[in-house]
Amino acid sequence: MPKSYTVDDDYHHSRLDKWFKNEIINLPHSLLEKLLRQNKIKVNKKRTKSSYRLQTGDLIEIYDISKLKPVDKKKKIKYLPKKKEIGFYDDYIIEDNENFIVLNKPIGIPVQSGTKSFKNLIDILKNSKYFENSKPFIVHRLDKETSGVLIISKNRKFAQLFTSLFRIRKIHKTYLAIVYGKVNKSIKMMKDNLIYYENNKKISQKAVSNLKIIKSNEAYSFLELNPITGRKHQLRKQLLKIGCPIVGDDKYFLNDRKRIKIKNLMLHAHKIKFMINNIQYNFKAKYNSVFEDFLKKNI
Repeated sequence: MPKSYTVDDDYHHSRLDKWFKNEIINLPHSLLEKLLRQNKIKVNKKRTKSSYRLQTGDLIEIYDISKLKPVDKKKKIKYLPKKKEIGFYDDYIIEDNENFIVLNKPIGIPVQSGTKSFKNLIDILKNSKYFENSKPFIVHRLDKETSGVLIISKNRKFAQLFTSLFRIRKIHKTYLAIVYGKVNKSIKMMKDNLIYYENNKKISQKAVSNLKIIKSNEAYSFLELNPITGRKHQLRKQLLKIGCPIVGDDKYFLNDRKRIKIKNLMLHAHKIKFMINNIQYNFKAKYNSVFEDFLKKNI
C-alpha cells in the first residue's frame, strides 16, 4: 500500500520535486525521475512529471522507497543574533500583517547570508516577534549597501504571489539616488544590455529604467528612478553607463572622477506599490540622515 499525503497551502504552486525533496527524502534528481517513470510517485492517482505545479488538496501517493538513502544536504550555518539585535529592527517596520511585513532596510546588512556576509536580516528577523508562528520568505532583494523599502513574506502562498507579481511587473518600485555630475535632461529612460557571467558563461540581459531629475548642479544630481526590469545591480550599472555613477559606490565608478570618501551608497528604495485582491498597497521609506545631510549640503 502506498503512503498518502495531501498538499497544504504552503506548497500551493510549488514543483513536485521540490515538495518531495523537502518533505519526503532528498534524492538525486535522476533517481527521482526514475521513480516517477516507474509510477512509484503519483499525483491524484495519475503519473506525472517532476515539474508539475502542485495545487492545494492534491493527493500524492508514494510506493515503497524505504530502502533508498538520502543525499546529504549541505548544512547552512545560520547567524544567531543577540537579543538586542532582534529588537533593533522594530523601529524600521513600516507594515506588519498576517501575510507579510514591510520594513525600511538600513544600509550595511545583507538580506540573506552569503560568502562574504554572515550576519543577515533574515536570520535576525526569523527570531523576532514578527515571525513567531511563521518563517520569513524572501520575495525580492536589496543590495547590502542599499537602504529602503523591503517586503518579506510570512508564508509560502504570499511568497509565490509576490514572486508572480514581480515577474509580470505588477509591483512598482521607486528609488532615489544621488549621482556624480549633471545628468543630461534629455535622458528620460535608460535602455541597456547588461552583461553577467555565470559559471564562466557570458549572459546579456535587457535592462530598462525610467529616470527623472529632481535637482541638479554641475557636481551632483538628485534622481528618481523606476526600474522596469529587475536585473542585478541594474541601476548602479546603468547610471555608470551614462557617466554619472552613484555617490558612495565602490564597485561601479569612473576612475577619472575625483570621488569623495563616504561610506554610504546614495541609493535608496523609496516607494513600492502593488495591488492584491483589488486592494491597493502603497509603502514609503524615508531615507537616512546621512543621505539627507549630503543632499542638503551639496544639491
